[in-house]
Amino acid sequence: MPENAQLLAWHKAAPHPAFGHPLPKGEGCEPTLIPALSPWERVAEGRVRGETGVLLPRHRSANLPNQVPPRTMILRSFNRLLLLLFLLSACTAAGAWQESSYSGGKEKPRATEAVERGRSQFLKTCAFCHGPEANGGSSGPDLIRSSVVRHDEHGNLIGEVIRDGRPEKGMPAFQLTDAEITAVAAFLHYRVKQSDGTSPKEPGAAYSAAKLLIGNAAAGKTFFYGAGGCAACHSPTGDLAGIANKYPAAELQARFLYPPGQHLTATVTDRSGKQYTGEVRLLTNYDVAIVDRAGWYRSWPLNAIKLQIKDPLVAHRQLLSKFTDADMHNMLAFLETLK
Repeated sequence: MPENAQLLAWHKAAPHPAFGHPLPKGEGCEPTLIPALSPWERVAEGRVRGETGVLLPRHRSANLPNQVPPRTMILRSFNRLLLLLFLLSACTAAGAWQESSYSGGKEKPRATEAVERGRSQFLKTCAFCHGPEANGGSSGPDLIRSSVVRHDEHGNLIGEVIRDGRPEKGMPAFQLTDAEITAVAAFLHYRVKQSDGTSPKEPGAAYSAAKLLIGNAAAGKTFFYGAGGCAACHSPTGDLAGIANKYPAAELQARFLYPPGQHLTATVTDRSGKQYTGEVRLLTNYDVAIVDRAGWYRSWPLNAIKLQIKDPLVAHRQLLSKFTDADMHNMLAFLETLK
């Protein structure tokens, strides 16, 4: 048959090959002259072949809409549902991981306004060396692990380092205001809490002392009696006798760096000459308050008394800024010999 010939096609109530139901009879189903098309033209025109092999025009009645086959639509909907379920499960897992990171009674730290001010100041002054999150940078150490930061209270130790610098280590001095130093300290303490919140509270039983005992005991002994000045207050045959048997290595290291349970004590002499000694509970620019040995709480204005303060940790605080990693490991190795 010539390509340009016209074919006379009659619509029959036969199953439609694409949709599986018969074509309707009646109006709109009159004999139609259909031009013979090439295969590509058939695709472009959206035509289909009936069972007789004769070209049929695309049906335009409401009973046979121009749509994707139902099976394909079902598969697409199913795939979308699977994708949605996957995304929901991923979000749920992420939230659960964040909650579990602060398990064990640890409260997730909050970024207060002071913390954000401190972050801003830290980024301007300190981040170049110590990194934007204070965990170490190009030339500065990790401040989250710093003993100075961990024992600081409202900037009392951090402020000294900022204002005086560490010239021997290449750190310049920065003349920040008290408010700026307090804000930087708040940010650093916030970062410490963040880090500790996702770490075990204490070393587990499987924590190996070999990971800490890497120093030289002889060098530690030399430091104890020499540059460290430890022998002025402590004795290996006195208060430190057998100390290695009392504490595991990890706890012993923390204790000699900053002994717990130590408080300021004060001796107050009033105008009559009577003296009172006790643990300091309040000390401001105007007042002092103590709890004496009998358990009485006593307070005075500073301009009415003579005051002597004894700080048992003053030497330890001074050493915190002087200790090197080697000094700490050597001291721990020496203390581990006191059994």
